[in-house]
Amino acid sequence: MKDSAKPLWSMLVISLPGRRATPRMRVWRALKGLGAAVLRDGVYLLPYSESAVRSLQEQAAVVRDSGGDAHVITFGSTEPSQSEYFRALFDRTDDYARLVGSIRKLKPALTRKRAVPASRLLRKMRREFESVATVDPFPGPAKEQVQHLLSETEAALSALLSPGEPRPTTREIRRLHRRDYQRRVWATRARPWVDRLASAWLIHRFIDPKARFIWLKDPRRCPARAIGFDFDGAAFSHVGARVTFEVLLASFDLENDAALARLAGLVHYLDIGGVPVAEAAGLEMVLNGMRQRYADDDRLLKEACKSFDFLYAAYTEE
Repeated sequence: MKDSAKPLWSMLVISLPGRRATPRMRVWRALKGLGAAVLRDGVYLLPYSESAVRSLQEQAAVVRDSGGDAHVITFGSTEPSQSEYFRALFDRTDDYARLVGSIRKLKPALTRKRAVPASRLLRKMRREFESVATVDPFPGPAKEQVQHLLSETEAALSALLSPGEPRPTTREIRRLHRRDYQRRVWATRARPWVDRLASAWLIHRFIDPKARFIWLKDPRRCPARAIGFDFDGAAFSHVGARVTFEVLLASFDLENDAALARLAGLVHYLDIGGVPVAEAAGLEMVLNGMRQRYADDDRLLKEACKSFDFLYAAYTEE
């Protein structure tokens, strides 16, 4: 097949009886979620791909099941002006521009006092960006600008919520025996956030049930007898792309526990970003509320452990 004959676009043409408002709305929402462009009423366009064709065929089946008529057409454009017109229908620059404006307005709120509500807003903006990026078939500089601005702002917020966040190292993670880590004193930075809270829960629940925790205002003054975690120079901290919770899992051979592995993905996402996890927003809100309510870190850990216990039980049940 010659290049000129290759399909470039996928089109769905539908016709539904006027009285069938519910299926029409259902199909419209599905197509909007796919990022389809509307050429006219009942005519929708996507750049060609096998997945796009499958998605349009699924909506065509919904239309036919609802008593309507639907056709999926794939074609290549022979006129450059027509291709340019079609590509322009998928331009997300305005969406990215709105996000840039929102992020820049948020920056003045990045103070220690307002960090918690700013975190919620920034998380919402990250979700909005991912939604736009998902339906952007022709990304350009605007997407890169938002990506950079988001990452920069998230880093600034992380420094407020969790000052002294450790820098990842490239050392090898050695397998350790839990029997050598019993009834120990474990130390980490004061005012713990998700990675330190989850790591302390993991230590108490699976590694050292009689563990005692101390909270360091200055990690450089960590007692020699204590096992440090989640700060530079600690026995357990970030290694490569792994957060401290994941390093502890690997160190003590706990990675085969499927529920702990799922919890690790949640902690990783909340601590340094990455693949979104559905439960992340809820857990973040709960932990933020705990941090505001409890000034005592021992009490904060005690309450946070309840949330991790419930999550672990739910993951285990699934």
